[in-house]
Order: sequence, then C-alpha cells, then structure tokens
Amino acid sequence: MRYGIGSLSYELVPDWARVPEGWSFVDIGGLAVDLEDNVYVLSRSDRPVLVFNRDGEILRHWGEGFFRRAHGARLASDGSIFCTDDGDHFVARFSPTGDLLMTIGQRGLPSDTGYRHTWDVFQSTSTIAYAGPPFNRPTGVATAPNGDIFVSDGYGNCRIHHFDASGALQHSWGKPGGEPGHFRLPHDIAIDHLGRLLVADRENSRIQLFAQEGTLLSIWHDVIRPTGIGVDSDGLVYVSELCLRVSVFDQDGKLVTRWGNASAIRDEALFLAPHAVAVDSHGDVYVGEVSKTHAGTDRGADTIHKFRRIR
Repeated sequence: MRYGIGSLSYELVPDWARVPEGWSFVDIGGLAVDLEDNVYVLSRSDRPVLVFNRDGEILRHWGEGFFRRAHGARLASDGSIFCTDDGDHFVARFSPTGDLLMTIGQRGLPSDTGYRHTWDVFQSTSTIAYAGPPFNRPTGVATAPNGDIFVSDGYGNCRIHHFDASGALQHSWGKPGGEPGHFRLPHDIAIDHLGRLLVADRENSRIQLFAQEGTLLSIWHDVIRPTGIGVDSDGLVYVSELCLRVSVFDQDGKLVTRWGNASAIRDEALFLAPHAVAVDSHGDVYVGEVSKTHAGTDRGADTIHKFRRIR
C-alpha cells in the first residue's frame, strides 16, 4: 500500500525496528535523526534511548534509570541530543553515546503556575492559572545553529523559553489561552531552514510560527491536535497528529500531502496515537506513537513506523 501522493509517496517498512523478542518501546516520546541517518528513539521503556541505523539494526542504547517520563528529543548540529522529561521537569543534553553534558531546570521541582498535576490521558491545561518560569512539564526542545536552546513548556506552563548555549535563560513568552501567541499545550518545537520557530500548539489545533526573539509570524490551522514536528532539508514540515495522521506542509503552510488510517477497524489501524515524527536525508519518515498511554495498547516493536519514500 502506498501513502502520500506524487513525489511524496511512501511505503511502510514492516517490522523495521529489529529488537529482540519481548522488547517494547511502551510509548515513544521523541525521535531524532543524525547526519549519518541513525535514528534516536526516546521511549518510556527500560531502555530509554535506543539508536538504530536506517535499516533498523540496534547500534547502542543508554539512559537506563535516568528519566521519569521521557517526552521530546532533538539533535543539535554538533551531534549531541537534547531530551525533555515532563515527569521530572528538566531538559538534558547528552553526547551521542549517552554521556550527560548539561541539565537545565531543577529536577523534580516544577515551577509555580497554579497547575494541578494529573496523569489522565487528556492532560488538561485548564488548571494553569498564570505563566511561570522554567519548567512545569516541558515537552519539546529545539536548537539554533548558534547553540541557542528553545523549549516548549508544556503540560503545566504553556510557554516557550529561550536559553543561550550555556543554558542561561534569555527570555520567555506566551501564557495559557487561545489568543494568537499564547498556547494550550505547546507540545513540540522545531526550527526550520528559515530560522523560524514552529510550535505544535496541541489543544488549540494549530502550528504557531515565531521569530527567535518571540515575535509571532504566522499561524497554520490545518491540523488537529498536533504532537510532533520534523523539518527536512528542503524545508518541508512534517507534523504528527493525534487525529491519527501525518501531514506534510511546504514552508508557507500549504498542505502537500497527508496520510493516516484507511480503516475504522481497530485491528487494521495504521496509527493509534502518533506522537513524534522525524525525517532522514533520503526523505524516509519515522513516526513514533504513545499507543500505550492513549489507546491502552502496547504495540511492541511496531510502536515506531518507518515510511520509505518511493522515488
């Protein structure tokens, strides 16, 4: 079966992740692809970071016992990987082999926003009374070429924080709400080839685009509960959505293609809860799910899907 359309057509690679029998990702929080097309999978399993080559073979794993609730991941230009933990309220930077290089935030100490924490599947932001400093359940992270760090914060704060390369806070913006420039669960953040910040404003069902100093540039509305954002070398923007699909947009926000469940029958479902998306240099797309949390189903190795681009 083909997915997508025209020059952006894909085929699903069955059983892509070659993990030993009995292993599971449980839920996948984040995905990232390095310059060699190795795929970093940040999951909520006993092996939080698994690194695969593009054929799905395991290269290494690390992070055991480090995370409370792993959520988002992004590769920096120097090959280091940033990961967020929304359960313990911090962002960590690692070397490609798992050496801890930096931690931002006070582990286990959420900032004061009035938020009342729950673990319910909908993760309501309605209890957030006011914007606060970093962090209260941070979700996503992005890095600029100069090393600056941007964090979407998240389930318990509804803000974006900008740090310099050393981890010093520069400024923050946003507050809870549906007005332009504000957020109801900023769930992921990415930087495109034009240097713009793209924020998946999940519960407002939109992508908000900002300059790096926080000026609102544009809003894309053709999404439903967006969860993850990936950007390829051509500037195409890939968005995973909890409405059970993946959408691809050009740099102006025009929909190029999308695909999702072709059947309403659960046992035939392609997606149960898309949560993260990444693209490699060949144009192949990787989608990770949180099917255990959102659908009560542990899909094992099939919690991650690879869609090979057909050329």
